[in-house]
Amino acid sequence: MNDWIGILFFVILIIGILGGLRSLAKPRTRTAEEFERNAAEGSTLGAFANALQEALDPAAARAKEVQMQLKDGTFRKKKREGKANDE
Repeated sequence: MNDWIGILFFVILIIGILGGLRSLAKPRTRTAEEFERNAAEGSTLGAFANALQEALDPAAARAKEVQMQLKDGTFRKKKREGKANDE
């Protein structure tokens, strides 16, 4: 009898997990106003978190700046141009 209770528990647990994942996978329908409002709220909180992170860890701020320069292709461009002009 105890084996059946354990098996029933795991079956119910698996069904609950699958149902939860299915409900999370459904896209929510939102209006344009709701989207704009949520985007504005998220950017304020994100900006505050970024500013706090830069204040606490300046090396991470420099690393982020270097990553942006690498994406733009401007990393150490001035140094390279200076060396080219010196030669």
